[in-house]
Amino acid sequence: MRATVLHGPGDIRLEQRPDPTITAPTDAVVRIAASCVCGSDLWPYRGIESISQPIPMGHEYVGVVDAVGSDVRKIKPGQFVVGSFFASDNTCEICRAGYQSSCLQREYMGNLGAQAELLRVPLADGTLVATPEVPDEDLIPSLLMASDVLGTGWFGAASADIRPGKSVVVVGDGAVGLFAVLAARRFGAERIIVMSRHADRQKLALAHGATEVVTERGDDGVARIRDLTDGLGVHSAVEAVGTQESMLQAIRSTRPSGHVGFVGAPHGVTLSGHELFYSHVHLHGGPAPVRRFLPELIDLIFSRSIDPRKIVDLTLPLDQVAEAYSAMHERRAVKAVLLP
Repeated sequence: MRATVLHGPGDIRLEQRPDPTITAPTDAVVRIAASCVCGSDLWPYRGIESISQPIPMGHEYVGVVDAVGSDVRKIKPGQFVVGSFFASDNTCEICRAGYQSSCLQREYMGNLGAQAELLRVPLADGTLVATPEVPDEDLIPSLLMASDVLGTGWFGAASADIRPGKSVVVVGDGAVGLFAVLAARRFGAERIIVMSRHADRQKLALAHGATEVVTERGDDGVARIRDLTDGLGVHSAVEAVGTQESMLQAIRSTRPSGHVGFVGAPHGVTLSGHELFYSHVHLHGGPAPVRRFLPELIDLIFSRSIDPRKIVDLTLPLDQVAEAYSAMHERRAVKAVLLP
């Protein structure tokens, strides 16, 4: 099969690799219908995360089940499925609490490489969710978003305890931030402020339900949020970037008693215990347990109640994966989808 491999900073290649096979009785093999490049894929691509050897890439995927192991009971060959970026059994005590991304048996799907023609999925019964029927072609990009960035935005909003009538700030205008805006609107927030400096992404945020845009960053951004909220700060903040600046913006823009949901993969983030102690802000987040939200998100997509494909602004064949990475890296694309 053809599969994407990162050899070093900026060096992304499509290579011939062995077809995956069933190696454990709980496995499935999925023929990929679509995958995509995630913002977190850009960390090693940019050299911010170092790698010691070539690694497979991609953790967002939808497709048709090709084969299943002998212990797989719920997932069947021929079904169209959406999978989380963490494999999980969905039965352990942690999974039952709704934190499948910390499953006792979890496996990160990025280590297996979803930007490919085929993918082995461990713990298939717990990881994959079959759609009600084979989706119309126009629904496939939306379902693909549910595999990570849509579910991550949903988790960010849930972690921020967004409630009807409350105010929200979303720090970050990438795919996760834009979907946090969408989730905040679905959760009933009255005011949704997005922090963004990019006109195209501002338009997407407003289309998803944002009510205001703040272009300032750092202390100036915090001051602007305070000005907009009578000096109090917002009730809820979603941090969707993962830098020191974005985390502090989210915390400092939130009022005492408020909630911050942080879902940006952190790089170089350190927090002052003294500042947190006196902020009276609730902090919650981490790798999104996307599997928790998949049934709800699939239903919303199939009923066309939400349209996540709006953020997909670049679709390329798999053999142009290097251009997909380049476009994301250079901010020429918000979300690049790859078709085998």
